[in-house]
Amino acid sequence: MSRSPTALLTLRVAVEKWPLKAPFHITGYTMVDTDLVVVTLEQDGLSGRGEAAGVYYFNDDTAAMVAQLERVRSTIEAGIDREGVQRLLPAGGARNALDCALWDLEARRIGVPAWKMAGLGRVAPLITAHTISADSPEKMGRAALDYALAKLIKLKLTGEPEDAERVRRVRAMRPDVRLIVDANQGFTRTTLLELLPALVDANVELIEQPFKIGQETLLEDLDSPIPFGADESAQTAADVERMAPYFDVINIKLDKSGGLTEALAMLREIQRLGLDAMVGNMTGTSLGMAPALIVAQACKFVDLDGPMFLRSDRNPPVTYHDGAIWCPEALWGAGASTETHR
Repeated sequence: MSRSPTALLTLRVAVEKWPLKAPFHITGYTMVDTDLVVVTLEQDGLSGRGEAAGVYYFNDDTAAMVAQLERVRSTIEAGIDREGVQRLLPAGGARNALDCALWDLEARRIGVPAWKMAGLGRVAPLITAHTISADSPEKMGRAALDYALAKLIKLKLTGEPEDAERVRRVRAMRPDVRLIVDANQGFTRTTLLELLPALVDANVELIEQPFKIGQETLLEDLDSPIPFGADESAQTAADVERMAPYFDVINIKLDKSGGLTEALAMLREIQRLGLDAMVGNMTGTSLGMAPALIVAQACKFVDLDGPMFLRSDRNPPVTYHDGAIWCPEALWGAGASTETHR
């Protein structure tokens, strides 16, 4: 039986630093740890949590996220629902952490798991990409071997001349896996056209975000047998229709969209336009992956390997087994039941 809240909300905002196992390289950026904002909402003896890493290429860092939340603290603590959050804060990490905390709190309050609240009939473990950061071809090849159980590998590329050899080396080391690549805006039209034969030869299934934001029209007449995916170019549901002429796949990230509520709206828009969906992450712990796994149930590509790069994780953590990710309900979004639903 669900019950109505009888007390005001209490908002707690914490900043956490989670060291990585090793530096992680993408185009124009190297990470050695990940800074997270964790929102906890308490009401009637129950609590809900949400986590955000922010969007680094929009300067959506922990200081900015905390400042956004503190500016609206009184409004939040007076009582707010998920619909109100969409009006209160813009898309980005602060809204993501708050929105996901509300989902978690509501699931616990009404005794219905978050996946049922989202309208799913079931949730299942899903094959996730195992990401290899940009490095020398030799190191990327060795990293591919280290992911012995991976079924899908994602390569970070940079637009540098060694990209082709990076792809060839990984494919030679792992002829058994599916491959996708991510440029993080690092290609030019020339470098992409030069690289494309190597990608085709390696049976790459997706080229994610080849060009800079604002250069999407460069894809308009580019003949490629490999589909293109939008990441940085598509933030929220409002961006999807505008990106549809250029991309085949849209990558949904809760930090970009501003939470699970907008991510589900983004997914509906992607489906309406007949595109394929992907779900990704801006790094984070298992707490950040859990709500994204709900979106992942309807996605062609899943990239939720963020916790694999951390020295430690939440308890209980998501699990990675035989290339797939699974989230225990006790971590986030638990209702009255804690059955596994496998």
